[in-house]
Amino acid sequence: MKILSICLLFSFSMIRPVTAQEKMNVLFICVDDLRPNLGCYGDPIAITPNIDKLAKEGMLFERTYCQQALCAPSRASMMTGLRPDTLPIPTESVHFRSVLPDVVTLPQLFKQNGYHAQAFGKVYHAYPPQPDDISWTVPERILDVPKRDEYLLPANRVRGFINPMEKGTSTEQVVTPDEGYQDGQVALAAIETLDTIKNKPFFLAVGFKRPHLPFSVPKKYWDFYQRENIPLPADMKYPEDAENLGKLRYDWQYAKGEMRNYTDIPEKGDVPVSKARELIHGYYACISYIDAQVGRVLHTLDSLGLREKTIVILWSDNGYLLGERGLWGKKDNSEYATHVVLMMDVPGMVHTGSRTKALVELVDIYPTLADLCHLKAPAELQGTSMKPLLENPDLKWKKAAFSSFPRLNNTVMAYTVRTEKYRYHEYREKASGKLIAQELYDMDKDPFEKVDLVNEKNKKKIVAMHKKLLSQGWRSALP
Repeated sequence: MKILSICLLFSFSMIRPVTAQEKMNVLFICVDDLRPNLGCYGDPIAITPNIDKLAKEGMLFERTYCQQALCAPSRASMMTGLRPDTLPIPTESVHFRSVLPDVVTLPQLFKQNGYHAQAFGKVYHAYPPQPDDISWTVPERILDVPKRDEYLLPANRVRGFINPMEKGTSTEQVVTPDEGYQDGQVALAAIETLDTIKNKPFFLAVGFKRPHLPFSVPKKYWDFYQRENIPLPADMKYPEDAENLGKLRYDWQYAKGEMRNYTDIPEKGDVPVSKARELIHGYYACISYIDAQVGRVLHTLDSLGLREKTIVILWSDNGYLLGERGLWGKKDNSEYATHVVLMMDVPGMVHTGSRTKALVELVDIYPTLADLCHLKAPAELQGTSMKPLLENPDLKWKKAAFSSFPRLNNTVMAYTVRTEKYRYHEYREKASGKLIAQELYDMDKDPFEKVDLVNEKNKKKIVAMHKKLLSQGWRSALP
């Protein structure tokens, strides 16, 4: 019995080793604005068989958080392994190289170690599109397209011929093949490329843009769902504290860059219930469309016999609010905006189909992939390799996950720390560091973050603990 126990312990700690002669490939799938509304995360509505299958073949991370809930800074943080305070991206027109020109990105590290590094679709993000040629073996393809080209209907495209970023309606459904829209083209390009690079080690990044607005996908994916069967959020009432904390926490809601300047969305006020149902329907349609594209790429990986030597990772850059508390979009430090999708399938892993409740962060992906492929990662990385969790999903792990977002024209920084049970927020003046406001929520009892506990007498010790944790920073939360 003792020998058997030792053997089991040894086998459960194994991930197939990689030799210098046999490098493990990486298929790196990123999805835009995807919150965990997937079957594998327990969503009863979502039709996502391909992503669910990937989760069953690998490990699903139940509690993963982005470092800033917006495309450009979140992706810059993940791809460089640095947190937003180290790599600040104030607007989406700023390329991370303009802040840290010599930083070694994740694909660049693989390229330096003899891998073919290639990208399709939305992987990095800056607008206007700014390729990062040093990261890749060959130039990126199918980069972010103008808003005009995210539509097929002429009525939605016409405004874009004056300004390519002019928006049409927030949703669109057209009878068209999957390749009619950008993500189908990205999947096809990835499929064709897999066949040409199959005999060399590769890091292949495949970036899908849906379910980012506009919710424009082929009609057949809309038809997967009956709109009347899709539930609305339990609480769609705009926050009562908006007048007090509004300028700090909710100022982004009416920002022109989020949802309010689509032609069918009111500039202010509540989104009509009928439009809310349409939007949520569109979000699910987008998820199923992306699931189909993921399935096409994974089927090709399998058919080429590459699965047994390829790490497959799927992640999303930020979460999304779909009318919860009357809020829409991201640009927020709430649970809905910062909670993201992450799953990994690593050849030889024993715990297939497993899940972990450990708190992890997107900034952890870079050191994890480097660790799994035995690459020497830059010393300045600010994440933690998750390889031990792949070997033991129940391992005691980080105390907290950290996120931040600028407020009031970048004069105030909103910080948040997520622990096992609570979410704590602080708002500080950027120039002086002066504390302006703070909040505390019990996430088990109050997932909508409605009841602020920060001034409750019986929560003083909890507030002090979280305040100290946030002050000491991410290093203090390491396992």
